[in-house]
Amino acid sequence: MRHGFDATTGKPLSGWAHCVQSIAVILTTRIGSRVMRRAFGSLVPELQDRNATPLLIMQVYAAVAAALRAYEPGFRLRTIQLSRSGADGIFAFQISGIFYPRGHLGDYSISETRSAVLAANDNGFRMAEVA
Repeated sequence: MRHGFDATTGKPLSGWAHCVQSIAVILTTRIGSRVMRRAFGSLVPELQDRNATPLLIMQVYAAVAAALRAYEPGFRLRTIQLSRSGADGIFAFQISGIFYPRGHLGDYSISETRSAVLAANDNGFRMAEVA
């Protein structure tokens, strides 16, 4: 089981909640912004504040998929859906996939189907656990 600490409260986190936090960090970190890990992050922040065309939505899907594949061994993406979009500038993407509680250790023998929502607006991103 994976364990860590909540980035905002400092309280202990484990399991799926810790994975959701990790996904949020990966997807909200600009590539090149970490000094010792320049390749870490995703292209999602670069796509924010652009016109929401079908091409841009597909680019977000691809950026999410590539970043999670590269940096989150405890989660395998199955689907991405645009669950909210509007003139208010708030967009939400529901990601669903397989959570491996011991995937960070290379153990894929235990798996659970899980989902989370990534919401983006002019204040940045936030990640919410769904199931």
